[in-house]
Amino acid sequence: MRIRSLGVIDDAVVELSPGFTAVTGETGAGKTMVVTSLGLLLGGRADPALVRIGAKNAVVEGRISVPAASGALARAEEAGAELDDGVLLLSRTVSAEGRSRAHLGGRSVPVGVLGELAEDLVAVHGQTDQQGLLKPGRQRQALDRYAGDAVAKPLARYKKVHKRLKRVSAELAEITTRARERAQEADLLRFGLDEIAAVEPRAGEDTELADEASRLGHAEALASAAAVAHAALAGNPEDPEGVDAQTLVGGAHRALDAVRSHDPALAALAERIGEVQILLTDVAAELAGYADDLDADPLRLAAVEERRAALTQLTRKYGEDVAGVLAWAETSAARLLELDGDDERLGELGSEQDALRGELGALAQELTLARTEAASRFAGAVTEELASLAMPHARVSFAVRQTETEGTDGVEVDGRTVAYGPNGVDEVELLLAPHPGAPPRPVAKGASGGELSRVMLAVEVVFAGTDPVPTYLFDEVDAGVGGKAAVEIGRRLAKLARTAQVVVVTHLPQVAAFADRQLLVEKTNDGSVTRSGVTVLEGEDRVRELSRMLAGQEDSQTARAHAEELLEAARADA
Repeated sequence: MRIRSLGVIDDAVVELSPGFTAVTGETGAGKTMVVTSLGLLLGGRADPALVRIGAKNAVVEGRISVPAASGALARAEEAGAELDDGVLLLSRTVSAEGRSRAHLGGRSVPVGVLGELAEDLVAVHGQTDQQGLLKPGRQRQALDRYAGDAVAKPLARYKKVHKRLKRVSAELAEITTRARERAQEADLLRFGLDEIAAVEPRAGEDTELADEASRLGHAEALASAAAVAHAALAGNPEDPEGVDAQTLVGGAHRALDAVRSHDPALAALAERIGEVQILLTDVAAELAGYADDLDADPLRLAAVEERRAALTQLTRKYGEDVAGVLAWAETSAARLLELDGDDERLGELGSEQDALRGELGALAQELTLARTEAASRFAGAVTEELASLAMPHARVSFAVRQTETEGTDGVEVDGRTVAYGPNGVDEVELLLAPHPGAPPRPVAKGASGGELSRVMLAVEVVFAGTDPVPTYLFDEVDAGVGGKAAVEIGRRLAKLARTAQVVVVTHLPQVAAFADRQLLVEKTNDGSVTRSGVTVLEGEDRVRELSRMLAGQEDSQTARAHAEELLEAARADA
């Protein structure tokens, strides 16, 4: 897998070949546009400042060779991308307003998809990475990254246990610090439940009592209405000559029934009148029973109103109706059970916390051992790289140490109680002894500017040797270096390029001379628009550029001789 070309901002096209490519140019010529463009192609943040004033947008396009079995290809195909003759096409468009669009293999995709491909496509190592590696936290991350699964697997288990321990400790603290509030809450719940239990409400009882109270309160009117209705249907015994509905309907039924055999339609009507007669009889009987059963007892009415008042007291406090009161009681009983179980819960949480601390301590010790072993290998590899970078007597080491503490603020590791965090108990610091007899000191304090650049470059090269990606981009990681050290840096990068594609943005002729290919980035200005152009330097043009980088004078005979000497030395070394 390698980057074949980048169509960059201002229509410049960068053709990248296998091996070692050096990107050079005068200060401010835009050499880092390669880095910026790759950052955009691989899902980096879109900055509208990249768009030229007066233009609507900036476009970056890339062509990347991808082997059939790569993870990047699998993710690209999952996103719907298609390859063009074995090449994956990527593009990113940034508008002047800051909006961003991404395309992958001819398909529009979210920018995040490009970011997912980044880890499998290219590793970028720049000055920002160098400065970041001066921080102890980043140094621990670097060591963990170098160690691989030996640290990653126990670290994943450690983080899982640490997360659970935090939750248990937080719950313990919450129960302990809020003991008074929880006791008050339990008392209030208990009072409410006792009050409800004393009344013993039943589901739907409030509706039933309301209906009964209405019936008892209007008993006389209901009885009178029922009597009048009964008399109209069944007749009044005190008025023998009165006409009632049952008598009238019965006469109608008899009249039709006598002639029903002569006409089926009339027979059907007779049947229906017969049904009406039966219904009138049933209703009259029920009206008679209703009047007999109607209770106008004022004592019962008083009892009903008293019960309703008791239920109203509950609904004012615990729910809109009796159903709401019962639901509150059910929820509160469960909460009270939880609160009353605090002592038992405290014991359970305390036991779990102790067990988690023990497990965390064991995992932390496993992490420490893995980091210590990896630190020895990592330091040895960096030290070996420094020997190739004109620092043959320098020694790099890692200090892996812990901070002792007391009480519950720590976990026990190897018989000591030490502070812990989400990534273990180890504090990792990169140390440098620049020459024999010098004590190891933190690299940020124990190295000069040039030494620091070489140490950081050595770290980056070691990383490059362990990274799974086959393309590496170094952005001026050789800053602050010159002379023989610069030659050694160029030689080391050329060696790395034998097994990977290496692109280096550099200002050092000693580094550029070792490149298989040199690209010159130049800016031109027509008075209104500044453009960046990229030229492949070969033969005389490359000698002139190296001369400019050496002495600032393309036609200096001394500089030309030195440039040719550098190129010859690089070819001989290859």
